Amino acid sequence: MDAHHYLLAHFRGARLRRQVFNTPADRSVQPARRIGRMSGQELRALMSRVPSSVAVVTVDTNGQRLGLTVGSLVALSLEPPLVAVVISRQAATHELLREAGGFAVSILAAGQEWLAQHFARGVPPIAMWRGIATEAGASGAPLLAGALGWLECRLRDELPVGTHTLFVGDVLCVQLGEDAPPLLRSRGDYASK
Repeated sequence: MDAHHYLLAHFRGARLRRQVFNTPADRSVQPARRIGRMSGQELRALMSRVPSSVAVVTVDTNGQRLGLTVGSLVALSLEPPLVAVVISRQAATHELLREAGGFAVSILAAGQEWLAQHFARGVPPIAMWRGIATEAGASGAPLLAGALGWLECRLRDELPVGTHTLFVGDVLCVQLGEDAPPLLRSRGDYASK
């Protein structure tokens, strides 16, 4: 099942579950105000209130390495093991990920805010890796030292979604790091548990 059909099936199932499990009391709850056409900024304001884990997606194609901080890592399936990341089509990592045919993910631990900020800045590729401790994964993509864990993925599918692309990866390898609290992002700031 490709990512598009997986997501459609998932959302149809969620809609059906809401129809089956809503009680009359649930249906009487009305939103505080009706929302017409909303802006992306309103969506960002709401979603920033929901804590999310922080990860760095890395790629390596013929020695050209890039990394990008993401808050959109999602485990899609355990059988087969699939994850997804959402990346702006404007990001340099976007095309390099396609070209590489795969990617690695370092899930950051508390105290690694500086790494999250570093890879969110869009540092030129030449300076991106100075002072960054890494180890090459089986795919060649860099794995960031000190992370909670690492994933190495082969690109399975991609789905254009608005200004971004949802990249689905077959998880080829999982490595656990230290059992530490995760780095989280909420309300525009980094925090730990």
